[in-house]
Amino acid sequence: MKKKKIGIIDILQLQGAVIVYSLSTVAAKLASEHEFLSFWYLFFFAMDFFILAVYALIWQQMIKKFQISIACANKAVTLLWSMLWNFILFSSDPTQRITPWKVVGVLLVVVGVIVMNSEVASKEGEKE
Repeated sequence: MKKKKIGIIDILQLQGAVIVYSLSTVAAKLASEHEFLSFWYLFFFAMDFFILAVYALIWQQMIKKFQISIACANKAVTLLWSMLWNFILFSSDPTQRITPWKVVGVLLVVVGVIVMNSEVASKEGEKE
């Protein structure tokens, strides 16, 4: 069975799955800010599980479209999305600030993912 060529829409769908996955870190962080077993702790803890369940369903569809090595490499971009959520939602907390080293680390990961995706795209082009 030949897999169809991966387009920009496919990559955006994969990143959508990664964004959903990164939201679980937000729910976990929010749960950690409340007293153990309080209403809000349980609420955010349940949200974390719900987000992960939705992500699992989406992820199953993504690994049908992509080679597992490419799908997992793209999953590393979760660092970028988590850092973005951190900046948007928790930037008032001085312990949660974004440092230049964090930015450099995330950029290295993003460059690696781009390299992985471009190598696959070039190999698919050679086969045709």
